Amino acid sequence: METLFFAIISLMAIVSAILVITCKNPINSALALIMTFFCLATYYVMLDAPFMAAVQVMVYAGAIMVLIVFTIMLLNIRVNATQKHSHKIALGSIIGLFTLINTVVLLFKSQPSSPVGPYTGEMIKSLGHSELLGRDMFTTFLLPFEITSILLLVAIVGSVVLAKKKI
Repeated sequence: METLFFAIISLMAIVSAILVITCKNPINSALALIMTFFCLATYYVMLDAPFMAAVQVMVYAGAIMVLIVFTIMLLNIRVNATQKHSHKIALGSIIGLFTLINTVVLLFKSQPSSPVGPYTGEMIKSLGHSELLGRDMFTTFLLPFEITSILLLVAIVGSVVLAKKKI
């Protein structure tokens, strides 16, 4: 059952990732990217990492996508939005219904798997996901964490410079 669910989520992630780069409407591309982020959050849940799944949804599917959609709307890209295709609506409805049924079946029929790696299930339950994640982030992975923060700072400064008309 888990293998089937993984295959379905993987197919959905691949299709939505392809739609990100093939959609002509930038808002549709952003929505496909949100779907890709939700698929990644589902992977985290399947790996027994609910904290990472929640962070994935809140940070990427929430905050980052709001910024991307805001930027798309700010740029005011003109796209012919008057065309409506009933087959696209039907296909989206079928995919949504299939996803809903699959999620309900998974919730009622599956059993959680045990964690794999250096941490046991008892250690995760006693310390918690957040503490173990924070401990690894600020000890083992401190240098990549700091490099990422510097890259984000450079990206913010670059976007401010690009957004200004006159420097």
